[in-house]
Amino acid sequence: MPRPRPFKVLLLFPPAWTPAMPHLATPMLTAYLRAHGVTVVQRDLNLEVMEHLLRREHLEGALAQVRRAYGGRSGRRRGHGHPPPSEVIDWALAEGPRIAGDLAEAVGVLRSRAFYDGARSRAAMECVAGALQIASLPHHPAVVELSSLTSAVREDVSAEVLRGAADPQVNPYLRVLDRYVVDSLVAEAPDLVGISVPTMGQFLAAITVASLLRRRGVRAHITLGGPHITMLREALEDAPALFDLVDSAVVFGGERPLLALAQALEAGASLEGVPNLLYRAGGAVRATPLGEPLPLAETPTPDFDGLPLGRYLAPEPVLPLLTARGCYHGRCAFCNVGYGAHEAFAQHAAERVVEEMLALRERYGARHIFFADEAITLRNLRAMSTRLAEEPGGAPIHWATCARMERALDRDLLEAMARGGCRMLLYGLETASPRIAAAMDKGTTVEAMDRVLREGAAAGLWNHVFFFFGFPGETME
Repeated sequence: MPRPRPFKVLLLFPPAWTPAMPHLATPMLTAYLRAHGVTVVQRDLNLEVMEHLLRREHLEGALAQVRRAYGGRSGRRRGHGHPPPSEVIDWALAEGPRIAGDLAEAVGVLRSRAFYDGARSRAAMECVAGALQIASLPHHPAVVELSSLTSAVREDVSAEVLRGAADPQVNPYLRVLDRYVVDSLVAEAPDLVGISVPTMGQFLAAITVASLLRRRGVRAHITLGGPHITMLREALEDAPALFDLVDSAVVFGGERPLLALAQALEAGASLEGVPNLLYRAGGAVRATPLGEPLPLAETPTPDFDGLPLGRYLAPEPVLPLLTARGCYHGRCAFCNVGYGAHEAFAQHAAERVVEEMLALRERYGARHIFFADEAITLRNLRAMSTRLAEEPGGAPIHWATCARMERALDRDLLEAMARGGCRMLLYGLETASPRIAAAMDKGTTVEAMDRVLREGAAAGLWNHVFFFFGFPGETME
């Protein structure tokens, strides 16, 4: 008798995210499921869609649409809704043919050693950014950028998302997914499709993928998961129409629930025993009890097998990694880390982190790591840096991470991090107003911020700071 086909899970990461490296979502889930004997295929649809958006033919098609809709004065008067600003249309029609002609070379620069030539890299980035702006015009007011989507629909209104998933006028991903991507997903013949939605800007694309799979007759169980789904967990219970396209949603940590879901579906068992699950039954959306999250110590090293690491818009593979779960400070007044989960901060020992870095270098040739932590503790930063600097020939890996501007982040530590391979630190500076910083409970001072930036730059580290405006009590001054 022929062997039965193994149960297959298809994990999808939708647009919009940076196409310079893979996201951790599907590699983390893939590693856990494969460790438990589950057959997994993972696809980075964000990268696949971006590759199509950045093709000359696609850009020339977008320009043709712009000419038809807005090319003349009468066309501009006939535009539906509020057309793009006339100066943007004029720029697109004037510069679009040149940008389309330069686009393939620009993408090639980002994927080659030419990226390290500052002038060529900047010109390539400007070409790509311009191409995406032009490609967005037929979907105005939607704007696709290199790492985000400004949507033409409100992505926190389910009715608008459902309409937008089927409307090529407002949805810049629909035709690309329909024409170039979905058939290959159908060909995988999955039993379970998991779509990760880390950010609000990816929700429309996720629902678009689910809608297209259903239109193609895919009968696999489709589930959504990720931080944005967790944030929406209460709202989803009041949005049963979404469950016409998806069968369930996983909230909070996905490793154990996704494995339990796969096992229940394979066995034909009830979904009631799957933790952290929202699903529709009897016309209503039901929520199963929350289970214990997978302990950080039991999470395997991310598995990037199956992802096209040579096709990202970077000259070398850059892989993400995580040293901890949660934030060790955990007191910022605006914080949404955990989305309401009562989970203590937990971190890997520095030795394990270094072992994973070296393992990724050995397995994938990755000499660059981006840590996706909220912030790495100073103790781990020091221990990691010391250990990496002790490698024969010095630190074999360059890395970047988010960090906090602590008083204890001093010159000695910053210099040790530079010797240990750190090249860039990203800080949540947020504000330079002492009053607002105190109200935010940032746990630092403007003087400490100033010193850390100066000493980090002196150590050879690239400083990147985040600001935001509009904190309660803040004034224009």
